[in-house]
Amino acid sequence: MGRMAGKVALVTGAASGIGRACALALAREGAWVFAADVDLDGLAEACALAEALQRMEPARLDVTSEAEWAGVVAEVERRAGALHALVNNAGLCIGAPLLETTTEVWRRQQAVNLDGVFFGVRAALPLLARAGGASIVNVSSVAGLTGVPGLSAYCATKGGVRLFTKAVALECAAARNGVRVNSVHPGAIETPIWAKMQNDGRLDPGSNSTEALMAGTRQVAAEATPLGFPGAPQDIAEGVLYLCSDAARFVTGAELVIDGGVTAA
Repeated sequence: MGRMAGKVALVTGAASGIGRACALALAREGAWVFAADVDLDGLAEACALAEALQRMEPARLDVTSEAEWAGVVAEVERRAGALHALVNNAGLCIGAPLLETTTEVWRRQQAVNLDGVFFGVRAALPLLARAGGASIVNVSSVAGLTGVPGLSAYCATKGGVRLFTKAVALECAAARNGVRVNSVHPGAIETPIWAKMQNDGRLDPGSNSTEALMAGTRQVAAEATPLGFPGAPQDIAEGVLYLCSDAARFVTGAELVIDGGVTAA
């Protein structure tokens, strides 16, 4: 039996990168996974990879929409009857010096990275509390623990996720509702976010420069990481899987840092 056997999970940003790895890891361990994203093609690919695993199905979700959150949670309840794990992974990173950060760029990152987590936790918490033991994992970043030049807006959102997580963890503990709430803080992980960072948060699938950009950022990440190489999405997924499982039954309000040693300095 897998570590998530008999459990239902909802993962946002599941079309690619860390979110896809988390959804697949949870499915591999027996969860019925609702993989949510606005990228339906990416979700189809992710679900195809899980065909030999337990149930994993796509759910269209714009995390910045309160109405869509309500609809997805209602659909999970209608289809599965329960929810045991919520992984708020959807995120957006746009690099720019402060004086070049427009209000629109600031608000876009706030909407996805912080509002999306708030809407998701608020929408799903009643269903999670009825599970008799559940987990919320909010994916923050090492940029939520320390400042990064050129990423002030992103840092603000991820720092917000960190403290929002702790506050909700204490609320749930006081309510004795059985819901644990933790944050995960990835370091340099090789995902499409690198190619989007300098392109207004968007990925141009037709651009010949994408792989060159990835190669360049991969080298930068390796040089900035004490272990000497960037992490892979699966490295984060393993930590998320632990926090979602009953093995972490005594862990709440915690920060799981998976960064190759970056914040050890």
